[in-house]
Amino acid sequence: MTTRRQVNVGILSSVAAVAAATTGFAQQPQAIDLLPPALEGGKSLMQSLKDRQSIRDYSDRALPQQTLSNLLWAAWGVNRPQSDGRTAPHWRNVYALDVFLAMADGVWRYEPKNHKIIFHMAGDLRAQTTIGQAFVATAPLNLVYAFDMSKLTGTTESEKIAAAAACVAMVGENVYLYCASAGLATVFRQSVPGEALAKALKLPPAQIIQFAQTVGYPKT
Repeated sequence: MTTRRQVNVGILSSVAAVAAATTGFAQQPQAIDLLPPALEGGKSLMQSLKDRQSIRDYSDRALPQQTLSNLLWAAWGVNRPQSDGRTAPHWRNVYALDVFLAMADGVWRYEPKNHKIIFHMAGDLRAQTTIGQAFVATAPLNLVYAFDMSKLTGTTESEKIAAAAACVAMVGENVYLYCASAGLATVFRQSVPGEALAKALKLPPAQIIQFAQTVGYPKT
């Protein structure tokens, strides 16, 4: 008998396969509405801080849909719908960060306002999110942080770089704390071929990639 968990794990693969085979997909992107984030359970904040660490050995076990929902909401989700407030701070009320999910069956983009993921492109780009770290290619999920510098106006280039790095770092720390709470493994990575990866993802020139973050279950 197929379990509910097996069904959830297969949802992303099925939709990715359909999306990849759809003609004219770029004009009509498909999306998956994520489950509402579970706001109860997990370890306490203090215990999560105690357990927080970087891990570089991963199982290839896929993340259940509920876990993926919780992870993305913790990273960059909307926690104050009336003002579109997020779980991480941002620069001068400007939302310039896109979180992409590089998985075996394709690349998706997280849409925080509606808590969904939108299919971005087919193909396994996990190995392209790193410079020389073999574990990245087989971990189930790599979060790619793309920051749109064109949305930061009235400031210097050095201040833009600092604002982008600060925003992404805080999102990354949210991921660390959720992973520690949920028994997941993660590592925040600067070893990213930013320009080549942005080109592979077909991003506009103003979107820069400085960091990525690997997530999965620790290898036992």
